[in-house]
Amino acid sequence: MNLDPGRVRQALARQEPRRLPPEDLHSAAVLVPLYNREGEDYVLFTRRTERLRHHRGEISFPGGRREPGDCDLVTTALRETREELGIAPDDVKVLGRLDDFFSVYGYHVTPYVGFFPWPYPLQADPGEIAENIEVPLARFRDTAIHRQENWRHRGRVHPVDFYSVDHHEIWGLTAAILRQFLQRLGLAH
Repeated sequence: MNLDPGRVRQALARQEPRRLPPEDLHSAAVLVPLYNREGEDYVLFTRRTERLRHHRGEISFPGGRREPGDCDLVTTALRETREELGIAPDDVKVLGRLDDFFSVYGYHVTPYVGFFPWPYPLQADPGEIAENIEVPLARFRDTAIHRQENWRHRGRVHPVDFYSVDHHEIWGLTAAILRQFLQRLGLAH
């Protein structure tokens, strides 16, 4: 599989992203980082350290809370990606965005999709990132690695996505963002 950045941009532009009202939540943004290595497309995830207050040990996309100096949410996603992985904002070609999401932790999250060049001298922040996880995009075509469970939260039942890749479990908001991205590219149902 070889995804051309222009094709990804077109696929994301075909559907207007759903923008949710702020609802007095913290604004945050994440980046779905893509790169091509030896003709194969990859998605880069991180596993957060066990020392963090929130999301400890979870697999996620780089991102976080909007700071006062961020002029917009794409700036937030790129700043957080630089802080967590050492990828310079100028090295990321932002291709578009996905729907807004509300997290169960009280965040209004806006996901962006971007390509960065490979090889790249990744420099994970050891205070936040325990491990970089590189997954070939083609792996997500395997429907056997995806499942959905119904979880109860605050009196309502919500579908929660899971992707089991090797010994990693990608779930929750990260899996929901990933699923939407795969759907927009026509790689998932």
